[in-house]
Amino acid sequence: MVLANAFALTIGFSYIVCRLLVSLFPELMMQISKSWFHLVDLTRIRRLDLSLNLFMLGLISSVVTAWIFGYFLGWSIEFFSKNK
Repeated sequence: MVLANAFALTIGFSYIVCRLLVSLFPELMMQISKSWFHLVDLTRIRRLDLSLNLFMLGLISSVVTAWIFGYFLGWSIEFFSKNK
């Protein structure tokens, strides 16, 4: 449970910081994204949408996914630690 909460908090914080950076520096963030996605040209599909609805959807879905991942990882660690 601790790992799940830590993952969710970390992803939530990271998501908010990333959103702030995209709002302040859209061109730089586009270049960084391009480098992360192996030079895929994202400008062809680019449409800057900073709506509150999209922000909340991204924040909630990423935090929930991170929590589930963290919970499963914590459970797996405990499960395999007991089987030694």
